[in-house]
Amino acid sequence: MIIQSTKVWIAGQFMPAQIEMENGKIINITEHGKKSVDVDYGTLRIVPGFIDIHTHGYDTWDTNDATPEGLRNWMKKIPSEGVTSICPTTITQSHEVLSNAVKNVARVVEEGYEGAEIIGIHFEGPYLDQKFKGAQPEQYCIKADLEEFKQYQEDAKGLIKVITMACEHDEDYKLTEYCAQHGILVSQGHSGASYEQARMAVAHGAMSMTHVFNGMTPFHHRNPGLVGAAMRFRDVYGEVICDGNHSDVNALNNYYMAKGRDYVIMITDSLMAKGCPIGSKHIFGGNEIEVYPDGSAHLTSTKGLAGSTLKVNRGLQIVVEEAGVPFDYAINSCTINPARALKLDNRKGKICVGYDADIVVLEDNYDVKQTYCKGKASI
Repeated sequence: MIIQSTKVWIAGQFMPAQIEMENGKIINITEHGKKSVDVDYGTLRIVPGFIDIHTHGYDTWDTNDATPEGLRNWMKKIPSEGVTSICPTTITQSHEVLSNAVKNVARVVEEGYEGAEIIGIHFEGPYLDQKFKGAQPEQYCIKADLEEFKQYQEDAKGLIKVITMACEHDEDYKLTEYCAQHGILVSQGHSGASYEQARMAVAHGAMSMTHVFNGMTPFHHRNPGLVGAAMRFRDVYGEVICDGNHSDVNALNNYYMAKGRDYVIMITDSLMAKGCPIGSKHIFGGNEIEVYPDGSAHLTSTKGLAGSTLKVNRGLQIVVEEAGVPFDYAINSCTINPARALKLDNRKGKICVGYDADIVVLEDNYDVKQTYCKGKASI
């Protein structure tokens, strides 16, 4: 199959080009108009497929629900927002619930599914700080336990690729070091760490931070905290929820500009409420949440933010059009940066010969015209 546009994102810029796809891969890129094409997208922007490494669910289904039908439905529908790769994300719960959740993901990967590719599991909790727990159930937030985690990873058949944890509560950094040495991205989050503690966690292998600004010690000019560390540690990745609710658009600009184009990771942190009506209520981690008119989800008990219903294409629009972030910074944050963080940048995250044919065609208003998941039109 050959597609073309006058605006194909290659080498950090748009250029006229044709993309030839076969057997799930990009096999050739040629000059615009050189060959007859299957689809000519005119002047629409063609960019790499979006990678969401922190997202809990969709269409009333949550990763912790542990049913294969719900996960398959999610993977089939999520390309509608341009997502071609995904990390289903857990929320803190009992050992039994988390074990069943990761087993379910492993089972679906083994048995097969359609749509976006599951590139790993994001294990958010239960090793979190209780003060900065956010919507995570406090009764299940515990100190890091290496042996318990090894059992979770065995249940997941090695699919846990990201772990969010409060490293300051990890005695002797045993779990931090184990994960870092076994190819698992350690992300500091839901953490009460000081700047100095955050730096020490990095020294022991933590290489990311979870939803910067949210669920962490705030910035103060005499006490920079984990937010200050996220901005200062230039070669450490940092997720950020780009819905304009969890962080003001001006804060998004500050973070992107401080961090640079290579280490920000856009996430949705979206819940099972994504795709559901405004005002609908759902159970998330044992707590009731409600969808507000702005798309955010809040705990009904405290009114606190619990997550989002953000779509990645809208996150890109917000970052570029409202936050005023340069397009290359923004597009990198939802393509090559997460791919690099998970060590998948040899096959995902950019439009290049030999890479997976994960491609998104964007309308001028950021609507998704078409998504190709390994070369297959998916919407």
